[in-house]
Amino acid sequence: MIRKSIIGVVLTVVVLFANAQVTQDDVIGRDAPNTITTTVPFLLIAPDTRSGGLGDAGVATTPDVNSMHWNAAKYIFIQNDVGVSISYTPWLRQLVSDMNLAYVSGYKRLNKENVISASLLYFDLGSIQFRDINNALLRDFTPHEFSVDFAYSRVLAEKLSGSVALRFIYSNLTGGIEVQGNESFPGKSVAGDFSLYYYNDEIGIGSMDGTLMWGLNISNIGAKISYTTNEYKDFIPTNFRTGVGYVLKLDEHNEFMVAVDVNKLLVPTPPVYYSAGDTIAGTSQVVLPGEEIIKYGSDPDEASIASALFTSWYDAPGVATPFVKNNQASPFREEMAEFTISAGVEYWYDKQFALRVGYFNEHQYKGNRKYFTVGAGLKMNVFGLDFAYLIPTTQANPLQNTLRFTLTFDIGGLSSEKS
Repeated sequence: MIRKSIIGVVLTVVVLFANAQVTQDDVIGRDAPNTITTTVPFLLIAPDTRSGGLGDAGVATTPDVNSMHWNAAKYIFIQNDVGVSISYTPWLRQLVSDMNLAYVSGYKRLNKENVISASLLYFDLGSIQFRDINNALLRDFTPHEFSVDFAYSRVLAEKLSGSVALRFIYSNLTGGIEVQGNESFPGKSVAGDFSLYYYNDEIGIGSMDGTLMWGLNISNIGAKISYTTNEYKDFIPTNFRTGVGYVLKLDEHNEFMVAVDVNKLLVPTPPVYYSAGDTIAGTSQVVLPGEEIIKYGSDPDEASIASALFTSWYDAPGVATPFVKNNQASPFREEMAEFTISAGVEYWYDKQFALRVGYFNEHQYKGNRKYFTVGAGLKMNVFGLDFAYLIPTTQANPLQNTLRFTLTFDIGGLSSEKS
């Protein structure tokens, strides 16, 4: 049995996607959430504090060092030739003191049309103790997960860029200990991203200069993960993200940016199963205890990685109370509820001081994460420092009452300073 911070492992998954799937009724109009869950959900956490202060919007913001996570295609339009950033995020700090998320990202411009970039995302889940049924200590262990990314970005047209990224994912939650009679081992996967970015700095308003941005990123397209020797594997969080951003320069010293992101997981929606004792529609077969027979929705075990990219747009059962119309299931309504929205506003003074505010919204039946974010930034020629703070509005959040920070280092700015 696990004594200490296994609560951290469990809460990381449960709280991150909130309200993990509960026992479901088998009637239309049931009042139960139907949250989509995946393995390695840490891949979806905003690792940097600039986007963290913008309500987790980042796919179509102006380029920065941390574009690797949100949209690597943005690097083509970044001003400097080399940059590095370090981010640190305490996790579940109100419950435990040894969980954190660390992120290192960097890029290098090869020439005007080509940029390479890389990043490391490391999630430390704290220390735990494994004990047997007699409470004897088996071993101490520190579960951890990480991903290593490499990306190549290139100009596709005058105002359009594209990028492809490759990601190695490693997740060690049990340290090889036997779980329910099965040998366990670290989960591993390889995934890829595909992204596009449009940047037009000729869209002004009146005498004020303006820049219109659009971004698209389909991330974590990769193999399922298993932690045991059985054949059952879980999807990683393949994610569709798109958004728009607009920068308005009021004058030489003041500018505003508005950004909005829309996200959807491209993994199967959990179906609704018959309950034991029910009669399967159109037959005389009675469901036995322990049987899992789908009543509404699609079987997620039959979906491949490739097929899920398409079927995840229409596989929702649509039988929860908010989605039912005229006593009929509405899969379309439930699919629309699976989109999350991130929106943020950023103000810069003299390109040195920044203030940020944002909001994140998720449907109550799909996780119910709703929170405001605030942030601030300071940028010099070489160094930059950003902070973010999250304020939940519906439920506890692992980042509430936590100050996060990102330190950026522009090597191009260092060269200018020397000159």
